[in-house]
Amino acid sequence: MKTRELKMINQHMENEMEVLGYRPCLWKMVLVGIGAVCSGGLLLLLLYWLPEWGVKGTCTHTSLRDAHTLLLRSTDGFRQWFRAKVHVMQAPGKRPFDSMDVQPKTQLSNGSREHYGVFTHMHPFQIHYFNHHSTRYYWNDEMQNFELYKGLEDVKVSCAGIHSDHSSGLSKLLQDFRRLFFQENEISVKVPSLFKLLLKEVLNPFYIFQFFSVILWSADDYYYYAAAIVFMSVISIVTSLYTVKKQYVMLHDMVAAHSVIRVSVCRGKKDVEQAMSTELVPGDVIIVPTNGMIMPCDAVLVHGTCIVNESMLTGESVPVMKTSLPSSGAEGASIYNIEDHKRHTLFCGTHVIQTRFYTGELVKAVVVRTGFSTEKGQLVCSILYPKPTDFKLYRDAYLFLLCLVGVAGIGFIYTIVLSVMNQVPAKIIIIESLDIITITVPPALPAAMTAGIVYAQRRLRRVGIFCISPQRINICGQLNLICFDKTGTLTKDGLDLWSIQRVEDGSFCPPEVEAAKETLVNTAFVACMATCHSLTKIEGELSGDPLDLKMFSATRWILEEPTEEETALHNPIMPTVVRPPKLIHSEANQNIALTQNMELSELSPYEIGVVRQFPFSSALQRMSVVVRRLGEKHMDAYLKGAPEVVASLCKEDTVPESFAETLETYTKQGFRVIALAHRQLESKLSWHKVQSLNRDLIEASMSFLGLIIMQNKLKEETAGVLQDLRQANIRTLMVTGDNMLTAISVARDCEMIRPHEQVIIVDAIPPKDSQPASITWQYSENTAQNTNNETQAVAIKLEEAVYDELPAHQDQSYHFAMSGKAFAVIIEHFPQLVPKLALRATVFARMAPDQKTQLVEVLQSVDYIVGMCGDGANDCGALKRAHSGISLSEIEASVASPFTSSTSNISCVPNLIREGRAALMTSFCVFKFMALYSVIQYLSVTLLYSILSNLGVFQFLFIDIVIILIIAFTMGLNPAWKELVWCRPPSSLISGPLLFSVLTQILTCMTFQVLAFLLVQQQSWYEIWTPQSDACNVSSASLAYSINVTSPHDHKNIRNYENTTLFYVSAFQYLIVAIVFSKGKPFRQPSYKNWPFMLSCMGLYTFLFLIMLYPIPAIDNFLEIVCVPHSWRITLAIIVVVNATVSFILEFANNRKGSAFLSWLFCQKNKGPSARYMHLAKELQEDPDWPPGPSTVTYAAQPTPTSLSPYDISPDKASMELHRATELYILTLCRICFLDVKQS
Repeated sequence: MKTRELKMINQHMENEMEVLGYRPCLWKMVLVGIGAVCSGGLLLLLLYWLPEWGVKGTCTHTSLRDAHTLLLRSTDGFRQWFRAKVHVMQAPGKRPFDSMDVQPKTQLSNGSREHYGVFTHMHPFQIHYFNHHSTRYYWNDEMQNFELYKGLEDVKVSCAGIHSDHSSGLSKLLQDFRRLFFQENEISVKVPSLFKLLLKEVLNPFYIFQFFSVILWSADDYYYYAAAIVFMSVISIVTSLYTVKKQYVMLHDMVAAHSVIRVSVCRGKKDVEQAMSTELVPGDVIIVPTNGMIMPCDAVLVHGTCIVNESMLTGESVPVMKTSLPSSGAEGASIYNIEDHKRHTLFCGTHVIQTRFYTGELVKAVVVRTGFSTEKGQLVCSILYPKPTDFKLYRDAYLFLLCLVGVAGIGFIYTIVLSVMNQVPAKIIIIESLDIITITVPPALPAAMTAGIVYAQRRLRRVGIFCISPQRINICGQLNLICFDKTGTLTKDGLDLWSIQRVEDGSFCPPEVEAAKETLVNTAFVACMATCHSLTKIEGELSGDPLDLKMFSATRWILEEPTEEETALHNPIMPTVVRPPKLIHSEANQNIALTQNMELSELSPYEIGVVRQFPFSSALQRMSVVVRRLGEKHMDAYLKGAPEVVASLCKEDTVPESFAETLETYTKQGFRVIALAHRQLESKLSWHKVQSLNRDLIEASMSFLGLIIMQNKLKEETAGVLQDLRQANIRTLMVTGDNMLTAISVARDCEMIRPHEQVIIVDAIPPKDSQPASITWQYSENTAQNTNNETQAVAIKLEEAVYDELPAHQDQSYHFAMSGKAFAVIIEHFPQLVPKLALRATVFARMAPDQKTQLVEVLQSVDYIVGMCGDGANDCGALKRAHSGISLSEIEASVASPFTSSTSNISCVPNLIREGRAALMTSFCVFKFMALYSVIQYLSVTLLYSILSNLGVFQFLFIDIVIILIIAFTMGLNPAWKELVWCRPPSSLISGPLLFSVLTQILTCMTFQVLAFLLVQQQSWYEIWTPQSDACNVSSASLAYSINVTSPHDHKNIRNYENTTLFYVSAFQYLIVAIVFSKGKPFRQPSYKNWPFMLSCMGLYTFLFLIMLYPIPAIDNFLEIVCVPHSWRITLAIIVVVNATVSFILEFANNRKGSAFLSWLFCQKNKGPSARYMHLAKELQEDPDWPPGPSTVTYAAQPTPTSLSPYDISPDKASMELHRATELYILTLCRICFLDVKQS
């Protein structure tokens, strides 16, 4: 048998998929056609719902090269199948970046033959491709696989290469050729027609089942009920169509705004022509106009600088400065990467506010990505094609429905056998046997389960939390770990300048509170504060990073930027100028806002011009500027950044000996510390020379100037919210880009780490020379010692009661803290330690945005349900990857996050979790209720089938519309409980207590229905009911009651004593289980606070008791109820009361002792925990060597034949491991030799 060719596309990426090739098979297609005709089209529906069956049922497997149809399967946990058709196009080259030396003869046509008229004179290549999720994949003969062309990054060009090879633009021919592969540069969200949306909606399995049910009911003359279901279905479909259409239109309008504009495109070094932005391809060079533009593509700056508002992508409302791509030095030699060089990249959809340029050298950018390959395109794709929600509740719901289908199958067979034995006509057998299926699987189940989520979404909107993925609300109820960003999330956005500490003669001066003192005006320290920033003026107002704003305003200097006229008049770029006010009030010791509107006459002649700026880089953790002071012949360089980085770039003799000690003192107190440095440049450096210098040459041999100490205060709500989360058994982490010690200090301040708890700093070093990677375990000092000897509670609680007696001999009150660099080393060289560290790590400092995403994945891998809360700036990836991402940003970029809070503090987190728990509990309640509704009705109908009877059409109508729908849609209105509690709702329907609850209620309902059914047949007045029967007059306690007016003969045998009895009992049972299952505390408010539900229950109870005890002829005739003696009505009332009492007692007992009873019953007392992190917690509690001791060094394993585990640096341990390895090696050799001798 031929082995199937399985290839992978998008390897090691989020959207990695397996690809299989198929070609049409005639005999399979004929068989499918015959099957479709015989099944009345149901086979085609099945193949539509299951694309893998559709392809395999009509095609045969072949190589990818010869495939006509492809089957794609995602490699993630969802394992989704997709079908794609292979197309063929003709092009003069195989790849988009092939050279094109032939001159064009005609213009590009828009003909139907895949638009290639311009290249008809060239030798064409046939290129296979397919489209999937707005992305096109092309066949590569060398790889023997399909590949995705993203843009200019595909050619792995260096930064210098972009300047030399790609900065002059493309010819029209080359642009047309590349457009064959990259298509139009447009992010087009096509709004489907109503007909397409309608077709997709009605082909949903749920509506197909309803359509089948309506046909069946109509065939059985249940027109009223069929009409009611059709009416509800039409309303549901119209509502769904309206919502989906509205979302498509909103997304289309959001994306279409400014997406197609006219741009200036360079053709060669001098020619510039106007073109539509849709014509752009990677490699084109565009000119960014002086008045700014909305970027139509991703492009990298090669000339000039830009001020850009990137709020659409990052959620960060502060404009950022983009500088030209470096063209020399180490940075110039590095391969261009859109993530590493984002400070030089203008992203699609972002707003360029201002530009700076040289005369004759316009601001130019090279297009690197277009269309859906851009950052904005990827964002739109994530909205258009979201990943399905992976939640156990939904998987279990399908399993539960399958169980109901199994029960329906039993009823189906039972009905057929019973009807055949009683010689029922074939038509009635078919109708009644199929009807039992429609009874068992409730058509209203999906709508009823969705109701709770809709109500929760409305309540969230009232408290300022907006949701674009409602299904995730349920997942929020299971969150057990929340990652928090620090700055802007736990702490305030704004930083206050606490003090400055200058350096003179190699030692620190005493701290100074006022940086604007007259004595400091001429110092390099204040000059660095005034110049080393990325501030700019927008409409007369200073704008930029909040830290830069605070730092600059503390100097009280004035910033002036050149006008367009001034820039055009000068050959060199006109610098931004800063100068101090002429009059500085030395007594001004208060925080005075910087005045930007002072007259020029009030200013002193002392001013500094910023010649060049090297923007802040997260990777480098620093920024610098080159400046020239008015009247000076030389230039100066100023540097600002992380203290450790700045100190490493300074001359040793300028860094104080107490630097590390002083820095540690401040960071331990939670201060944000910035270091400054200065260097005087050579006087021979010209303006133009500086523009081409690499920053590494500038940022070297600096002189250390001192420290700026900024105070980053906690938000008022932070500590209280974290305490609430801790009390609710929800673990909290801090993931920040800030300094390690500052992060630890903030974690202690907000009691994420409590005073008595130990912090172990995990410092990992990558391998160097012959030394393997290593981890040093550094124990930080406690700010407060634990005065008692009690063992502190473990943060990871093993939630089942059976684990309460785990050994507590070891104090688990410790937290790991690590930096982004250490995290990267551990992921690569110590993978076996990652789960252990993830279990107890609380502080992650200096983390890059992609590392935050990676951390979320690590935590999810040990079965945590992870939430991420950030301000949207650098957290977009983590917000999307987490089970629930909460963005504290109202900017448009928050569409990348499932939840957005209009309040800028973390108080939204407990609100979201409370509503999630309430919604999840509502889903369980509704599901259990709908399951019991089906089973109760199934029992009633099955019992009535035994006497060839059934429920009447208006009885069905009353039960399904008046009772079930009203109860199902009001029982979810319970608000969330006011506080978070320790326990969490169950996550699975297939859990012992839940199944036990459902099964006990089913048995209870079945018992009382069978009891009533048998009892009524034992009554003295009982007879086979006929229109002339008058059981009411048999009893002395009967009421004056006239004989029911009926038709001469009831063909369906609806009117009888069994029917009436079961109708009364079952109607009460629906209400009983609704109240029993409608749980309140601890996740929802009590049911008596849900007044619509209480009014509905009270009204229905009153009505049912009224018609049962005091019959009304008109209602009895309408519901086809027969008259029974008053004594029997009292008996039924007693049965109903006893039924309710038993149901309440069983549910109460199940809530209290259900889990313990089931554990005892199935001998599962010692069963281990289900989640991986619980297993790890149990193992580590019993491990005496964990955590490693203070100052221990752990080395990565060397690649040896025995693949030893990492070992601690201990001569005894090392020799022991070597001895064991040697023994194992010798033993293995002996066994091999023994086997050889035996075989010979």
